[in-house]
Amino acid sequence: MTFVICLFLVLMQFLWKHVEDMVGKGLGLDVIGEMFFYAALNLIPLALPLSILLASLMVFGNLGENLELLAIKSAGIPLLKTMKPLIVLVFFISIGAFFFQNNSLPIIQTKFYSLLISIRQASPELDIPEQVFYKEIDGYNLYVERKDQKTGVLHDVMIYDIASGFNNMRVIVCDSAEMGMSEDKTMLIFTMYSGQQFQNSNQGASSRYDQDFVPYSRENFTKKTMLIPYDANFSRMGEEVIEGSSTSNYVSKNLSELTVSIDSMEHLMDSVNIVDRTMMKNYSYLTFRNSYPNEKKDSIIRSNVNSDIMVPSPDTLLVSKKLEEQSSILQNASMKAENNSNEFLFRSLNKTTTQKTINRHWVEWHRKFTMPFTCLIFFFIGAPLGSIVRKGGLGTPIVISVILFIIYYILDNVGYKMTRDGVWAHWFGMWFSSLLLLPVGVFLTYKAMNDSVILNLDTYSNFFKRFFFIREKRKYPLKSVIIEQPQYNEIALSLRELSEDINLFLEDKTTLSYRKYWTDITCDKEYFSIKTKLEIILNKVSNSIKPDVLSKAEEYPVLINNVRVFKTGTTFAKTCMYFFPVGIIFRLLSVPFELRIKKDLKTIMRLNSELIMLATA
Repeated sequence: MTFVICLFLVLMQFLWKHVEDMVGKGLGLDVIGEMFFYAALNLIPLALPLSILLASLMVFGNLGENLELLAIKSAGIPLLKTMKPLIVLVFFISIGAFFFQNNSLPIIQTKFYSLLISIRQASPELDIPEQVFYKEIDGYNLYVERKDQKTGVLHDVMIYDIASGFNNMRVIVCDSAEMGMSEDKTMLIFTMYSGQQFQNSNQGASSRYDQDFVPYSRENFTKKTMLIPYDANFSRMGEEVIEGSSTSNYVSKNLSELTVSIDSMEHLMDSVNIVDRTMMKNYSYLTFRNSYPNEKKDSIIRSNVNSDIMVPSPDTLLVSKKLEEQSSILQNASMKAENNSNEFLFRSLNKTTTQKTINRHWVEWHRKFTMPFTCLIFFFIGAPLGSIVRKGGLGTPIVISVILFIIYYILDNVGYKMTRDGVWAHWFGMWFSSLLLLPVGVFLTYKAMNDSVILNLDTYSNFFKRFFFIREKRKYPLKSVIIEQPQYNEIALSLRELSEDINLFLEDKTTLSYRKYWTDITCDKEYFSIKTKLEIILNKVSNSIKPDVLSKAEEYPVLINNVRVFKTGTTFAKTCMYFFPVGIIFRLLSVPFELRIKKDLKTIMRLNSELIMLATA
């Protein structure tokens, strides 16, 4: 099911991309159906990894949502063992995908691209609009003022014939015209009524006429027929055109053929590079002297071997010549340098084209392996992610799948373009997306096996609440079944003792000196004792059946857990205390937390007295 959905989505993407190439050309349903059939087969490598990702998310999301995965883990079966049958299944799917990529896809791509190019080159269906110049017929511009939809007669027609060149342009104006096709659909027949024809006439014109006046001929007619070449037939390109093209035949080759082609082209490139290096060595500045035979070297070249003899520099020799000779020498040198530059540029263009073809062959070679490997990676991303998210159906899995697939698609396109342009090595560019997604799959599998809360919304909401100092609120709903009724007298006594403890804490521990802030261990102990006693009392109050008591209990603030950044009395805390600038910074940062604790404790003392009155009433 997911494969059909994903294939439909990528097929719609193909339709939106190429709809302009197919619309308005009078193609038959058989041609369009064949086009969609080959397009669907060609898009299987794109849809298969996405479908595996979506399916694995849905399966394990449903298992987690229905608590079936929890029951499996409770029975002592680890997640990896639960995934084992599906791992085997996906492994065989990946093997089948490799053979599909290697054996079937080259044939499919050859048929697909030959048909797509044929459709692009097909002539558009003639549908001349009203009051607009129609330019789809090569060499002709047609203008129709009004068109009879029932009879097809064109009224107030103007035709510009520039098929023979602009200087020999012909203009035809008529009241009405009829349009038809020849039986073989290669000629367009125009039958025009009550009109005139104007045509330039340059034959035999003098130079004076050419500059000042262009003679023309005019013809009046009652009925005139004109044939316009227009091939309306759909001609299919042969598959051998793509297979025989040296720049695009990589789509029609399997793994072994790609390997042979790459080896041949790289061997050719090596040979060309050797020839180019030899030519550059021979034609570079002054290195041509090394290629001279020893018996043909002149005295200046031979004297260069003996370092005792002073050899005049080329500049000195050039200055000794006359100005005309200097100019001739410099012009000859500049011409030779320019010729060498043009020759090497031309040879480099050929090498660039060959290198791009090699890169495209490497792209196809690696794609035989990357797509099956991506199927495995997406399974190891989708299955653990589904067990962590615990959401089945088509909602959440589709959202997550689309986000992950967009990331994969972007990474894969970056690697593909870098490989195609020769920026990255072919093995790195084509495996770029897999190298980045593989650690994600390993990480998610590890987290799912250890029941991680990495994707639990409550984990992130609590973190942001703490980060932005958002207070938590207590919720004590009225319970329908109460096992143990609260003893209000004991609760009132505990609240009074808690108020006394808070009062003592506020008197002794709220204003600490700099040294006590880092060394006083009793401050933290007393604070956590107050926090624990408060939670125990409120836990007992939560069993009350009095709504006003529960409402008052919900007003109690939630005390923060950490008073200080470091545990007091430790070696690290004492080190920060003596490291004066750092200690001052941490001390100042803790002041807002101390003020909040002091305010909360005073609020708790006030609420204690109010709750005692309600509980004992």
